[in-house]
Amino acid sequence: MKTFKLYLFLIVAFFYACKRDIGKLNYGDYPNQIGQIVSNNCATSGCHNTQSYLAAGGLNLQTWSALFKGSTNGSAVIPFNSKFSSLCYFINTYSELGAQNLPSMPLNKKPLSFNDVKSIKAWIDNGAPNINGNVMWANHPVKKKLYAINQGCSVVTVFDSETQLPIRYIQVGTKGGNDSPHQLKVSKDGKFWYIVFINNNIIQKFSTDNDQLIENIPLTPAAAGTGVTDALNWNTIVLSDDGKRAYAVSWQENGAIAAVDLEQRKLIHFMTFVYFPHGIALSGGQDKIYVTAQTGNYMMEIDTAFTYRNDISLENTKLPSQNSILDAHDIILSPNKQELWITCQKSNEVRVYNTISKTVTNIIPTGLFPQEIVYSKSRDEYFITCTNDTMESNSWGSVHRINAKDKSDFSKIKCGYQPHGIVVDENTKLIYVLSRNQSSKGPPPHHTSQCAGRNGFVNFIDLNTFTLKQEKFEMSVDPYFISNQP
Repeated sequence: MKTFKLYLFLIVAFFYACKRDIGKLNYGDYPNQIGQIVSNNCATSGCHNTQSYLAAGGLNLQTWSALFKGSTNGSAVIPFNSKFSSLCYFINTYSELGAQNLPSMPLNKKPLSFNDVKSIKAWIDNGAPNINGNVMWANHPVKKKLYAINQGCSVVTVFDSETQLPIRYIQVGTKGGNDSPHQLKVSKDGKFWYIVFINNNIIQKFSTDNDQLIENIPLTPAAAGTGVTDALNWNTIVLSDDGKRAYAVSWQENGAIAAVDLEQRKLIHFMTFVYFPHGIALSGGQDKIYVTAQTGNYMMEIDTAFTYRNDISLENTKLPSQNSILDAHDIILSPNKQELWITCQKSNEVRVYNTISKTVTNIIPTGLFPQEIVYSKSRDEYFITCTNDTMESNSWGSVHRINAKDKSDFSKIKCGYQPHGIVVDENTKLIYVLSRNQSSKGPPPHHTSQCAGRNGFVNFIDLNTFTLKQEKFEMSVDPYFISNQP
């Protein structure tokens, strides 16, 4: 009798296993309801199946795994976020279900029903799982990520370092999309990311494991419960090497600088009446901060206890002045901890200040309007985005390369339209360059967005050859700054 029951159990188990496998085969590992919609309407001959997808924007919908290999425009589906999944825009012909884009899909066929579109959106908002309930890019704490701010939407785009694809969109801020995030930094241990806002007096702390919000930390006495209530246009942030402190800069005529205890999650120092401060860097000893005066010819040296301030001219023969031909923008500390590299957006150059000799030792010309500057350890080179350089049809801006040793090996490459944010991913030997694409003369986006404004792009440069790669992925409105997980 026991043998018979065991035999019967094996037959039943085998039957259901085969039935499940057949379901996977028929619908490409999609859940059955979603698989039927996709297989009958999208992954068809001449459209988004394995045989035809290269002529259909490079998007293969025949299987669940193929979907998440992306298209020529990036990721068509973002798990947990139908609002930022462009697939939904093209299948939707119902205004009450959100954004609509042309041409409507399936092409030259009857539109999907209201319930079908609603089902796909609900599936994506639930993580877009496969037939077994697995969510793409979930439960991978060792996976390296990059984080890019979309300033026009108050969201952060999360990129997968391995594939370069956008894998999540994270809503940030507390004002329902009106916070205007401006800069983001990942801690050196790779465990947390922090973000500041133009229209909010807080730093937000997130975990890189699950990209969930941990805490809102005040940047002003007002945000902590007393004092001024107006947002102070927070632009930049720097983190201490040990991850215990953050220093943030408020860019306005009567600007401010704040120091925050990231462990206790509280404001500890606050300095006001600083003239248009912008870029910020910590000294090698972590006891001083250097802040550029964007409408001046100088930077400010401030001790981390905020007990003194010293204005340092970036013109050796001139005194610090607010009337400047320089307009110092971004600043970065060299690996030897002795030099500060500063982009000057008005004079179109990088100035190198030696903290030992206390003089500007090098003046290196760049393209027009140099903005962000980053360093590559493997190449021992600096890379600078020049937003207004080399204006041509569908190309406006460049990335400049400077050899860190002799400071004279200078070359540049045209890249994107209004490039700004830039980061080096040493793991994949790629440079990510964000193109804001705000001008109507720029390349037309593949699709519209949930936010007002034009979508931007991310371009990729091969770090070793300094050549522009063919891939270019679309992002949401005004991609501005990008930081990577070490």
